[in-house]
Amino acid sequence: MDRDTLRWLTDPDSGCWEELGYQRFPLGEPELVDTVPPVVDWDEVRDHYDAVVVGSGAGGGVAAHVLAAAGCSVLVVERGRALKSTEIGWDPVRNHRTAVFGFGEGVTPVGNPRAVKDGNGEQAVEPHDFRYHNNAVVLGGGTRLFAAQAWRFAPETFRMASEYGVPDGSALADWPITYDDLEPYYDLVEWEVGVAGAPGHTGDGPRSRGYPLPPFRPARSGEMLAEAAARLGWTAAPIPLLINSRPYGGRPGCANCSQCVGHPCPVDAKNGSHNALLPRAAAAGAHILCDTQAARVDDVRGEVELRSEQGQRMVRADRIVLAAGAVETARLLLLSELGNDWVGRCLQGHTYVLAHGHVDADEPVKDGIGPGLAIATREHCHHNNGIVGGGMIADDNAVSPVQHWIMGSWFRPEHQKAAEAAGEVDEYGRPTGASARQALTDTYRRTIMVMGPIQEIPTRSAGLDLSAEVRDRWGLPVARFFGVQHEEDLHTAEFLGDRAKEWIAATGALDITGGSMGFQILSGGQHQAGTARMAGTPDEGAVDPQGKVWGCERTYVADSSLHVTNGGVNPVLSIMANSWRVADLLSR
Repeated sequence: MDRDTLRWLTDPDSGCWEELGYQRFPLGEPELVDTVPPVVDWDEVRDHYDAVVVGSGAGGGVAAHVLAAAGCSVLVVERGRALKSTEIGWDPVRNHRTAVFGFGEGVTPVGNPRAVKDGNGEQAVEPHDFRYHNNAVVLGGGTRLFAAQAWRFAPETFRMASEYGVPDGSALADWPITYDDLEPYYDLVEWEVGVAGAPGHTGDGPRSRGYPLPPFRPARSGEMLAEAAARLGWTAAPIPLLINSRPYGGRPGCANCSQCVGHPCPVDAKNGSHNALLPRAAAAGAHILCDTQAARVDDVRGEVELRSEQGQRMVRADRIVLAAGAVETARLLLLSELGNDWVGRCLQGHTYVLAHGHVDADEPVKDGIGPGLAIATREHCHHNNGIVGGGMIADDNAVSPVQHWIMGSWFRPEHQKAAEAAGEVDEYGRPTGASARQALTDTYRRTIMVMGPIQEIPTRSAGLDLSAEVRDRWGLPVARFFGVQHEEDLHTAEFLGDRAKEWIAATGALDITGGSMGFQILSGGQHQAGTARMAGTPDEGAVDPQGKVWGCERTYVADSSLHVTNGGVNPVLSIMANSWRVADLLSR
């Protein structure tokens, strides 16, 4: 994109937002709610705790809350800072959704590179590089900035090997627990944290009860997708979201802003560890220490080595719970020489598919009212002929003008022809200048898009170990990535991408493009999982069914590293539910 068009899209004073009909707060600007849980200083940290929890995201926040509520003395160690929403900000071009422009201030501390193997040995990579597999490093972790889709894994997800067999070259396996084992904890998270939704999706497992909050209403594009699904004979239903559709848990209801995904919530209605769990843990006596790296764990002595700008020290603990995400949890185990040869293996995430089309209509089909995503189909999560697994497809969040451009759905054939006639095309043949602005104006509120993740197949040949060359700010070896995802993922992505285009076509939209976004690389990203997977024996995984690292006495894992498979849906609700289960068992 030429610089003038980029400035036009992102400058609130350029006139673009008015021309396209974009507003940050389409229903009126709310009163800002901007709080963080109380934290302790370095010199307030005790020498001993019943439990040290490393990480404050989806898994760590749950573990800290459950253990503190059970009467345990708890220290939460977070590498990131305790930032208010205003300190993270709402930069339209630098955030965790439009990562091509960087991630914004504060959520990615400097001095923490990672490494990849290449033909010349190793190469250091920084957070803006997709090979880094970045997630937000801040108090609350990814739950500060996520889209908040709160799906349960399907029952079949827990028995993939039994359902489909084990593809050649894969490490596909059944979980050592079942959906029924996790269902009570799914229910706890939905009601204790707050999920808006409604039952009714194909393949959903049994539920103890419904959702505590009603679902969000769809835009006209969502209504069109519901009608199209009915024509195709598919079931489509609301998307469960960790967002308050009305006041809940002492927090306000959603302000319907148009910048939900990739940004903090301006009214604290997006339910994450930072506002729904860590404040309760702190109220029960937990200490939360930020700007601090857990460098090593001594399982025998029950000690965690901490490093910060304030110095270096050891803290003793009866139980040590690792919840730093699938990359950093595995790295910490490797730095500590804990666990078996499954640690760091089977890194997986989500290959995505998308499809979009343009609607000829006098009235816009997108109203910009957030969160925006409201309808999905799980028709193709399992039981697809010749496919191992499948995935969910959903409409997308309300997007900013620059996000609309990044998604690639912003011009039609007639815009292309007009741009060529005017000599306004870039080196890739895309419209620029006045032609680009006209295309964006015409398509911004008249585009329907769906997207979704596939169920990936784990393999031991994809993962991470410790770099021999690259060090972090403390001189410690960083995570070094190796391998690529299993080739079966590409077949699944092609299948699901075709279904996405089929769904868009059934709405009557034109100029349909998209499909699989997959090519054979190492998966992971913000949905990273699997690097310390649970198993019934140490021959099959790194951690036992209760979350304890095989060969350890007091070291546990309570994050996405435990996932044997990662589902064809966003994994955060399963991370939280399984962490609740592990912490509940640990607290007894």
